[in-house]
Amino acid sequence: MKPGKELLFCALGGSGEIGMNVNLYGCDGQWLMVDLGMTFSGTEYPGVELVFADLDFIEERRKNLIAVVLTHAHEDHIGAVPYFARELGVPLYATPFTARLVASKLEEAGILDEVELIVVDDLERFQLGPFGIRYVPLAHSIAEGNALLIDTPYGRIFHTGDWKLDDEPQVGVPTTAEELTAIGDQGVLALVCDSTNVFNPEASGSEGAVYRGLLAEVGKHKGRRVLVTTFASNVARLQTLGAVARATGRRLCVAGRSLDRIIETGQASGYLRDLPETVDFETAMDLPHGELLIIATGGQGEPRAALARITEDNHQIKLDAGDVVLFSSRQIPGNEIAIGRIQNRLAERGIVLVTDRQSPIHVSGHPGRPELQALYGWIRPEILLPVHGEIRHMREQTRLGLASGIPKAVFQKNGDLVRLAPGAPGKFDEVRAGRLVLDGDIIAPADGEAMVMRRRLAFAGVVSVAVDRKGHVEVSALGLPLDEDYEAFVAEARRDVADALKRVRRGERADRIEAARLAARRAAARWSGKKPQVQVLLLED
Repeated sequence: MKPGKELLFCALGGSGEIGMNVNLYGCDGQWLMVDLGMTFSGTEYPGVELVFADLDFIEERRKNLIAVVLTHAHEDHIGAVPYFARELGVPLYATPFTARLVASKLEEAGILDEVELIVVDDLERFQLGPFGIRYVPLAHSIAEGNALLIDTPYGRIFHTGDWKLDDEPQVGVPTTAEELTAIGDQGVLALVCDSTNVFNPEASGSEGAVYRGLLAEVGKHKGRRVLVTTFASNVARLQTLGAVARATGRRLCVAGRSLDRIIETGQASGYLRDLPETVDFETAMDLPHGELLIIATGGQGEPRAALARITEDNHQIKLDAGDVVLFSSRQIPGNEIAIGRIQNRLAERGIVLVTDRQSPIHVSGHPGRPELQALYGWIRPEILLPVHGEIRHMREQTRLGLASGIPKAVFQKNGDLVRLAPGAPGKFDEVRAGRLVLDGDIIAPADGEAMVMRRRLAFAGVVSVAVDRKGHVEVSALGLPLDEDYEAFVAEARRDVADALKRVRRGERADRIEAARLAARRAAARWSGKKPQVQVLLLED
């Protein structure tokens, strides 16, 4: 469809899940995309690391797509850019820090010269078709977190992106309460708002408080190496850790390529200029234990990150019993098992673990209920549209907004077409909003035959049957719990398949293949209790 004289919203990702944010605004025949993110795979997609929103809806309408505007540089907002930007064929808009990280992704993908990347460094309003856009800086756990103020002929939208309130930000200058109130005074039709921490009854807390917490915690561990793991993209936390290293008389060592990239990008963008000079791994290991502070990637249990390699003694950085690891990041839902595995390895070696449950060494980058209610009071929208959350988060924010005095709220999820104006706001249609996976070098449907088959193979294994031109049957199996019974199973399965083929000798080829498949599967079920996938290769004259 092509938007008419109306203002539409449609999320293709990020509404009904935390991550993979892709939002569309439609107005007077044209579409605007806000963010183009990805998420990381879980066990539901074996062999896959990256998951994307299916952009089929907007790809079919790319001639009506004006641009992609990026709110900030977290992977769930920019991670899909190198995979889809060239095909979308429209300019990307970003502030300097975000633009540098995006440019590095495009360069790595070999398409930097094929994608128009426009840097917005003065935060002045710019016009894209019927959309007038201005970046509004808000605090978040990365440099240059921004909301978007979007003017349209039908009303103004305040799209928060990811945000929080912070009285002591360590990086950047967020828009003040007075400035946000002034935006509300001018009238806001719709507040499109982050829902992540809606169940948190307390405010998220300040980065200044984290500095004091980390300073106190590191100060407790004199004579020991201290490693802090945090999100590489959290520039404010890196700034904080640099200050902690200096205040405690420790040299700073950084372990993780993504940290190196963020520090380089941050410094090129005017941040982290006073970060202490770092030492290399060899120098770090020669320092007295009490004179070293390490920042490392891997706090979410990523198997190839620095912390995992350190726990496996597969890194130049070494930790001894009595050394300390501080987890200065929240546990992302779905990563509990991977994080627990890393923490258990550390604990087994006598390394002291400290998390934000024990010490105030982390605050969230998303707003709790008091912050949401404060923003409602400043912006005073006519409509609340919760995004960026699982269904339970968005439902709860819908209730919170209405209870806080917002006149109308629209609950939506990926694929819902919502009309914001004119008339009463609400959902009026649905579009395709599936998932894609990066499977090797191929972007494929997440619900495609290959992924379905891979799940089945992981669950029940596979049996292969080959029948030559003389009728000789061979059977092999992978993934069945047979062990010492394997040879006996194979012999019985061969006999069963041969007997089944004799019974349908005069049948159609498809009938013979199906008879062989069922015979092998039944034999496997008798021997193992599993019903595996069965492949049949039938060679005939």
